[in-house]
Amino acid sequence: MDKEWSEKNKKMQTLIAKESTFSDGIKALIELRRSLFEQITAIVNTFPAQAFYQMPFGSGEGNHCTSLAWSLWHVFRIEDIVAHTLILQDRQVFENGWQAKTQSPLITTGNELDGEAMAEFSKKLNIKALYEYCKAVMESTNALLQGLQFADLKKQFSDADKQRLVDSKSVSSDESAVWLIDYWCGKSVKGLIQMPFSRHWIMHVEAMRRIKNKLCQEAKKGVDQIAYCGLYCKHCFLTEWCGSCRTVYNTCSYATESPDGVCPNTACCKQKGIDGCYECKELYNCHKGFYALDEETNAVRVLGLFIQKYGKKEFMKVMDFMHQNEKFQKVQDVLGCDIDEGLKRLETWRNKMQHKE
Repeated sequence: MDKEWSEKNKKMQTLIAKESTFSDGIKALIELRRSLFEQITAIVNTFPAQAFYQMPFGSGEGNHCTSLAWSLWHVFRIEDIVAHTLILQDRQVFENGWQAKTQSPLITTGNELDGEAMAEFSKKLNIKALYEYCKAVMESTNALLQGLQFADLKKQFSDADKQRLVDSKSVSSDESAVWLIDYWCGKSVKGLIQMPFSRHWIMHVEAMRRIKNKLCQEAKKGVDQIAYCGLYCKHCFLTEWCGSCRTVYNTCSYATESPDGVCPNTACCKQKGIDGCYECKELYNCHKGFYALDEETNAVRVLGLFIQKYGKKEFMKVMDFMHQNEKFQKVQDVLGCDIDEGLKRLETWRNKMQHKE
């Protein structure tokens, strides 16, 4: 479990256990959920449609042996069912037209799906609508949590509650799913807070991160590792979870901040029909996209200018040598923020490398 999320979860559980700190515990829980939902938002906003129905780990044991779409569906259908059909005993958020909006053939939690059935189900879902449903469920549950009193934590559930869940048909009668009803009803409200509303999120968001990282690594195979701007993907601090700007799995921070998810430098290179910014005569004085940040990204501009002079192969050799001899995450830590000074430093590294050979 992610250390930061785990610590926040433990803190929340400690706080809600005492009446004097209960309200602080609810605030901590909502903050944890907000942090986790940011991960979901980032995935939905940056990954292509095909990413959501692929299963890079195949079918098997483990939350990561699923798809991104199924994970979203599963987490928030469970939360919706538990929050409304079980605890509040009112209408699920899903009943407000979300089956049609998400284009889902199911109303269940999806536990009964596996392998090809899971992938086919995931293909049918409208991901943008699914994301909006997830957001609506989260906000609805947050309202429920904010309205709870400490005494509510002890509430237990009855056979009538179980029957209401069965009658809702929100849980498949398949043995892989029907156990959920006894599981939920065997817990108190406090127990439900500790699983469907918190830990369950952590488990599946972590699985989603594994899935997306695997998809990125698969996408990068055989692809040029020099980004359009001149960064070397092999040594980029984003390399584990970015598929590079030369694939549809680009999660570069600058690209994700662009309206269309495409870095302006990438778009410019494609428009000009060039391999990268390093093939452009305007590079030194360019202020487009990534280079508009000037001093913050001048070191990246230096990389492009170096490639212009020596080519990609020499550039990669020098960058590998630098990383073998000095620990750093961002090139500006080594090359500084001035273009000419940065070029001198990179030339010095090249000379050192040549003397070692």
